[in-house]
Amino acid sequence: MVKSFSLAQLVEKANELAQSGKRQILAVAGAPGSGKTTITRAIMQGLPEGSVVIAPMDGFHLSNATLIKYNRRDRKGAWDTFDADGYINLLTRLKNQTEAVIHAPDFDRDIDESIGSAIPIDINTPLILAEGTFLFSQYGSWGKLLPLFNQGWFVHLDENLRHKRLIARHMKHGMSLQQATDWTLGTDENNAKAVENDYLRADLSINIKE
Repeated sequence: MVKSFSLAQLVEKANELAQSGKRQILAVAGAPGSGKTTITRAIMQGLPEGSVVIAPMDGFHLSNATLIKYNRRDRKGAWDTFDADGYINLLTRLKNQTEAVIHAPDFDRDIDESIGSAIPIDINTPLILAEGTFLFSQYGSWGKLLPLFNQGWFVHLDENLRHKRLIARHMKHGMSLQQATDWTLGTDENNAKAVENDYLRADLSINIKE
């Protein structure tokens, strides 16, 4: 069952995890354009400084040069266009962090590439937000992630609205209307279909109250 929450309610739920007294990993997954980033940014803004950090799956996009080499560039964002094992290794380190600081990669949409060591994660940060499309997937190595999560949310959004958001996002980062539409209804929609049943492995299936 999909449950509706306001952003304020989701921030409060995340804050409860952050106050648990030990390192927690909250996974926020969903189809492309479903609102994952909206939720994680709201949590970042709503919780006290130093209590939460985002470790995005998108930081593990394979480089464009590598995708071209593998003949996968035209479907960037699919389950096999990421370094899944690298992300699993990162979250495993974060689960039982012993280093004072672990540096996670981020993704820059303007240059369409990952940026290594861009996100410092302090050992005393109680809540890690894992954000990405395939966090509950069973493709390839992705299934190894599930035991690392203390809680998992799968975000739902009306398909038409999701498409509109994706087209606007792609155009913002340099695509023409036709290119953005084709990518949204092609690669993005294929990825949405690939994860449409992943909500079954989440603790909560959610949408955001308007």
